[in-house]
Amino acid sequence: MSSLRRIPDLTSLELLLAVAERGSLGKAATQLGITQSAASARVRAMEQQIGVGLVERSFNGSRLTPAGALVAGWAGPFLEHAASLDAGIDSLRARRDNRLRVTASLTIAEYLLPPWLVVLRQERPGTAIALSVDNSRSAAEKVLTGEAHIGFIEGATVPPGLDATVIATDRLVVVTAPHHPWARRRAPVTAQELARTPLIMREQGSGTRQVLARALAAHGGPETPSLELASTAAVKAATVSGAGPAVMSSLSVQDDVRARRLAMITVDAVDLTRSLRAVWPTGQRLQGPAGDLLAIARRPS
Repeated sequence: MSSLRRIPDLTSLELLLAVAERGSLGKAATQLGITQSAASARVRAMEQQIGVGLVERSFNGSRLTPAGALVAGWAGPFLEHAASLDAGIDSLRARRDNRLRVTASLTIAEYLLPPWLVVLRQERPGTAIALSVDNSRSAAEKVLTGEAHIGFIEGATVPPGLDATVIATDRLVVVTAPHHPWARRRAPVTAQELARTPLIMREQGSGTRQVLARALAAHGGPETPSLELASTAAVKAATVSGAGPAVMSSLSVQDDVRARRLAMITVDAVDLTRSLRAVWPTGQRLQGPAGDLLAIARRPS
């Protein structure tokens, strides 16, 4: 391996070939986009590294020494192989940059992510996008294990091993069927009442459930769910049917509230706001389509 120390870097070898072709150190420097003084310093460094003179300089120009001509002859095929290697690496990068694996929690996947992906396809039409919809815990795990390049979660905290940035805020609301007693009362539902009431809830690991547990922790709740369902649509359908109250994202119920399929219930002294975050492995810099998607998500709407 120590013999490799006598091999000049690729840029220096390119300079040597350019001197042979142009017959001038200044013209060779111009061809490579460097100054003549930088070219001279690079030639001197090559000569010191190899241990022989490579370029003869005169008022009429520059030419290679016999040793320089030999090195240039050997360098030609070497640079061709290096160019082939560089092209191969570029093709690998291009294939990587044409694929994007995204994971997102249900609310973000249903109500925020679709327009972001439309913009990404417009800006990167050749990108193949694979989206998996999970609860926040599973989405975070997929990013940690490398199954997804970027994730979007709703949880109250960011799991260890992930960097995160807030891309939006959301508000959870209590909803019931219009004929539920809470929909007819004038006084707000108290935090204690909400904590003592069995609610229709998403499964363990959902961001909505995490935020609700944090909001009601001081009140000993939430109570064991009356129903535990695996999707926002299922929770909504059960609530509309009168199975009981639920806590859901305002994004997911706004149309149902306007259409009076659901009633939004006022709750006193409970903070149900939450941050929606993009996450990626700690220490990594998002590049390619993943970085572009993050930039799109952070644009003002």
